[in-house]
Amino acid sequence: MMTRYSFGGDEHLVVEVDEAMSLRAFLAALSICNAIRDSQIQGVTEICPSNASFQLRFDPDLIAAEDLLAEVKKIEASLSNREQALGTRVLEIPVFYDDPWTREVMARFSDRRQDPEMTDLEYVAHINGLSGPVDYVARHSGSPWMVTMVGFGAGSPFMFQMVEQDQQLQVPKYVRPRTDTPKQCVSQGGCFTGIYPVRGAGGYQMLGVTPLPIYDPTQTTSYLQEFMILFRPGDIVRMRPIGRNEYDDLAEQVKTGDFQLRQTPASFSLDDFERDIKAFNQQMLEAIDGH
Repeated sequence: MMTRYSFGGDEHLVVEVDEAMSLRAFLAALSICNAIRDSQIQGVTEICPSNASFQLRFDPDLIAAEDLLAEVKKIEASLSNREQALGTRVLEIPVFYDDPWTREVMARFSDRRQDPEMTDLEYVAHINGLSGPVDYVARHSGSPWMVTMVGFGAGSPFMFQMVEQDQQLQVPKYVRPRTDTPKQCVSQGGCFTGIYPVRGAGGYQMLGVTPLPIYDPTQTTSYLQEFMILFRPGDIVRMRPIGRNEYDDLAEQVKTGDFQLRQTPASFSLDDFERDIKAFNQQMLEAIDGH
């Protein structure tokens, strides 16, 4: 990895850890962000982590740009030989794949899709060389995903699948963006899976919907009362396929405040993960069941 630094105007420092997306690049960027936060560098007013990069906002009246650059490079050097590990949590997200709401939106925007004769699930299965939607859903839900960025839309997660690179699902975005997407739509663009927090425009291929709000500015949802946004970088997510009856039941539980989010603390080590990816993922997928 070759870190590249550049300034954005008088108040921003952009740090690109690697040109290619990988868990190693993400963890390196996140480690530097956490160390910058812990060091409390005078003049740094915002730290914004991203997939394989991050951006700092600073007050040039409190710290000169070149002094900040020197501080960040010093922190990066101090972390270069450390194990990439973090304390995190595993979350379960129930997903109603191939639901009627995304199908209705697909039909309205068929002229913006690569193949209007297929559903989005049929298309993404086809271009990944799979036999059909059932196989795609099995691959999508069969391995955990790591949240590598939160943003763009309020609380919208970018999730990177925790598998060997040649096993990653890859899909193009729509030819032209839609002006409508169902709220809480689970989707994919490139190597990232996302969830749309609210109804609105979008370009990712639509896979299904989750009954769980991931953003609540009123903070009345049972699991969003401490903070209005569900995801944070480093979260490990298990997708669990559900049908219409369970979707309706869970949506009602969320509405009445009876829903309990399934989550458990976990430790992630990049070395342990890379040593045996399948065994590590199985451990993560089962952790939420208490195994």
